Amino acid sequence: MAAADAHDPVHLFVERMALAFAEVGSPRMAARVLFTVMSSDDPLTAAEIGERLGVSAAAVSGAVRYLTQFGMLIREPIPRSRRDRYRMPDNPWYEATITKTMIYKTFIDVAEDGVAALGAETQAGERVAEMRDFFIFVQEEIDSLRERWRARRAATGHLRPGEA
Repeated sequence: MAAADAHDPVHLFVERMALAFAEVGSPRMAARVLFTVMSSDDPLTAAEIGERLGVSAAAVSGAVRYLTQFGMLIREPIPRSRRDRYRMPDNPWYEATITKTMIYKTFIDVAEDGVAALGAETQAGERVAEMRDFFIFVQEEIDSLRERWRARRAATGHLRPGEA
């Protein structure tokens, strides 16, 4: 397996972006896979991803599982084959950040139960209430971001017909 030439601008982009994502907590191989797929005009098989990165298809397996779980990659079966190919969904950043906000609703609900259990007048209850209020704020801001993002996409021509 030969990775892309270290001086190839696409390879440099993939590795630099993967490193930047790894520095903020993303698994490095998942980031490498993500940006390899992003830099391809066509969907790629695990073997093709591995070839571009200079790693085995097996090394790619965990990364694509991680990325599909977060909606950053879509797996498509290859007709009459046991293999799959991977591509990025339309607007993956939106999908991975804005639409996956049910976790905030869960935090809010559990914190509300915590305030009730601890008592709103206690120090612990106040800390949990502040956490709850923070997640309410975050949820409201995300809802606002969603609308502003749609408007910006429409203004820049990135919004597809029928997409809201």
